[in-house]
Amino acid sequence: MKRYAIYFVPPFGPLAMAGAGWLGRDAATGTSLPQPDPALPALTGAPRRYGFHATLKAPFRLAGHESPESLRTGLTDLARKLRPVVMDGLSVQCFHGFLALLPVGGTAPLNGLAAEVVMQLDRFRAPLSAAEIARRNPDALTARQRALLEAWGYPLVLDEFRFHMTLTDRLTPDQAAGLLPLAQAHFADALKGPVEVDALTLFAEDETGVFHQLDRFELG
Repeated sequence: MKRYAIYFVPPFGPLAMAGAGWLGRDAATGTSLPQPDPALPALTGAPRRYGFHATLKAPFRLAGHESPESLRTGLTDLARKLRPVVMDGLSVQCFHGFLALLPVGGTAPLNGLAAEVVMQLDRFRAPLSAAEIARRNPDALTARQRALLEAWGYPLVLDEFRFHMTLTDRLTPDQAAGLLPLAQAHFADALKGPVEVDALTLFAEDETGVFHQLDRFELG
């Protein structure tokens, strides 16, 4: 595996099935699924590759002194110390040019959980290479985001973090307007009621750039 990542993924159930169906791929099983509209395969390439998820710690290469086994041990220990967080719900929205599921209601406990994951697991992350830094287009980042990139390997963490579950590639305004009602209808039944962040999920990227779900580490 080239890189690892720590995600939130809902447990098997309506939301997980709706997300996998929308993207056309179940990252837990590797199964390809029919998508609800013929336009979606061309508009969901990136999120399909990553799998249905919300990023808690962005993809990283393992530090030279760490191993997949030590990472699993660290995740087990951290998950035991953290408590589940319940969101009031999720809703389909346009977010920075793509469609995503965003939290409904307050997010302070959720942001605190994500910050702990970023900081407590950073010892497993290898330093960014020059090429990895260049891919983040640092000239387009704010000063704060550049500082976070240098400190934690990703610019959108801590106070710049916003929980989201990506549903599409970047869209034109017309594409977003056309897909939004379809996505809202597709996820309607799955988004009834609160959503609990109850586990940290380990993903890994294979040599083709596709991410696979490896293990869930229950919180608390």
